[in-house]
Amino acid sequence: MLRQNKSEKNFPVIGQPLYILDTVDSTNNYAMEQVNTGQVTPGTAWFALEQTAGKGQRGKQWFSPPGENIILTIALQPGMLPLSRQFMLSAAVALGVYDWFSKYAGDETAIKWSNDIYWRDRKAGGILIENVLRGNTWQYAITGMGINLNQTAFPSHLPNPVSLKQITGKTWDAIELTRDLCACLEERLKLLHPAHYDSLLEAYKSKLFRFGQSGTYRMNGEYFEGIIRDVLPDGKLCLEKDGEVLQLGFGELEFIIVK
Repeated sequence: MLRQNKSEKNFPVIGQPLYILDTVDSTNNYAMEQVNTGQVTPGTAWFALEQTAGKGQRGKQWFSPPGENIILTIALQPGMLPLSRQFMLSAAVALGVYDWFSKYAGDETAIKWSNDIYWRDRKAGGILIENVLRGNTWQYAITGMGINLNQTAFPSHLPNPVSLKQITGKTWDAIELTRDLCACLEERLKLLHPAHYDSLLEAYKSKLFRFGQSGTYRMNGEYFEGIIRDVLPDGKLCLEKDGEVLQLGFGELEFIIVK
């Protein structure tokens, strides 16, 4: 059993308060505006029924019909983490979402590097963390999540989406499941302490999509077969290609999903 350290005892409750927004351009944008007022407490969360300009990784747009999915942003204050350990926050958040989604979808859930949520070989959700820095101080991490909950029709350009409703055949209460998601996130985020870095990273790797398995990838326009061998503490992916292990940063590699 892991001992509770001082930072865990003082950790803010995630989702307290939880604000429900009817419509917003982006919950991350809205949260950033609120944080910049200086009146937001760590753990504050914003849930949107509708998002008109949702953001994904590397400038991609997140599409969600009104009221069907979980669109959530949480203001986290990772002051206990040095900037060199940014990936630990990403790993903890991904594990928290994994814990929550797998409760309902089952053990075919996985984390696709770096922080997408997959069920089998289909994307169920994504995470976007935007940092607020003051000098060398990591003041806030605006942590956005988009999870496909009750959506069953998706734009044709999306290659491999899936929702919890498609997996389970059930319609879910978005607010109720959002509160449960916040609780799962809190349990993982409590472990953001140097004593737990190694165990967090090992847990992350144990849930990783295609870890130790051969898969198809694209890099610099080239398609090839590779095997994920490791993830380093800074988040770089170690991918074996033709007997050589490459260390790749975010955005350098595309996973190819064969339908």
